[in-house]
Amino acid sequence: MTAVDKVLVVGAGVAGTAAAIALATGGVDVELIESNTDVTAIGSGITLQGNALRELRTLGVWPEVSAHGYAFDSLGLRAPDPAGTLLVELPDDRTGGPDLPATLGMPRPALARILHDRAAAVGVAVRFGCTATTLTQDGDGVDVTFTDGATGRYDLVIGADGLRSTTRRLVGIDLEPRETGMGIWRTFGPRPASVTRTDLYYGGPSYIAGYCPTGENSLYAYIVDKATDRSGSDPGQRLAIMRELSAPYHGPWDDIRDTLTDPDTVHYTRFETHVLPPPWNRGRVVLIGDAAHSCPPTLAQGGAQALEDAAVLSELLLAATTLDNRLWSAFTARRFLRAKAVVDASNQLGRWLLDHEPGDVPGLMAGVAIVCTPPA
Repeated sequence: MTAVDKVLVVGAGVAGTAAAIALATGGVDVELIESNTDVTAIGSGITLQGNALRELRTLGVWPEVSAHGYAFDSLGLRAPDPAGTLLVELPDDRTGGPDLPATLGMPRPALARILHDRAAAVGVAVRFGCTATTLTQDGDGVDVTFTDGATGRYDLVIGADGLRSTTRRLVGIDLEPRETGMGIWRTFGPRPASVTRTDLYYGGPSYIAGYCPTGENSLYAYIVDKATDRSGSDPGQRLAIMRELSAPYHGPWDDIRDTLTDPDTVHYTRFETHVLPPPWNRGRVVLIGDAAHSCPPTLAQGGAQALEDAAVLSELLLAATTLDNRLWSAFTARRFLRAKAVVDASNQLGRWLLDHEPGDVPGLMAGVAIVCTPPA
């Protein structure tokens, strides 16, 4: 008998859907709720490092992920000069093991659909357009009221509902992410033949210019710049801004810029960060993914850390017979320092750029790879 028989997962992003899949596969009755009305994914593409791919393989979706993504094993650093000069090509660490690529890019909506299809296949009950409004705990479970007026009782509630987590607020945790001073412009479009891996341009008028192939015929590209209020900009203005910001970057960027014609493909997000001090649970409610920790995407580990949270929590719940402090201590021991190390490194890279300090970027990346290579 496992520690839990019936679980509610709040939030159907990467962390929540992964936890739902793992628990349902282990025989737990799982309900997954999502405030959005369908399978959606904000943003254009996602970069998945090897440790993320390892968890996706465990969830049984690696063949589909591999078929819908673009794998590569190196990282290029380029100069912000008129030629986009390639300074160095670094072999990327295979943090998921030697039998998986170092990195894979894919469209975010494709990953969301693959995970949701897998959740349905293993028996997860999914409700869209719904979230929790109250959580009332006792020693044996959690009574939940939903926005649609329904109620339910669960052995455990997993809050995987992102940066602005409602679950976090409902259990009385007063924590909000802080802005880092940077923002990112993203676009999604066709992949020129010149783009076969991620290349990063540090410096120039913006902090970072980069791109990641997401399929044979697609990529996402991004510019990291100083955080500004873009809430009033319309799609046409956002397209014009991204074209202007990308103009000083050359090499493959010249090919990408030629394809920047659709205003609806350009999005802007300000970087935010936080880490919830342990424990990540309040009684029988636990937070994972961006609800517990978030960082700028400068090291492309956000998705991986969310998947690792889900994997470790599910493993512990399925192996235990009692939901007690020993389980929560084990969860903290395996996740807090590792996730915090990734957040700290991501923010350190950002501080170097903001302060115009010549930090050791390859060394920082190597350090994160060392942390993330052993299974979580």
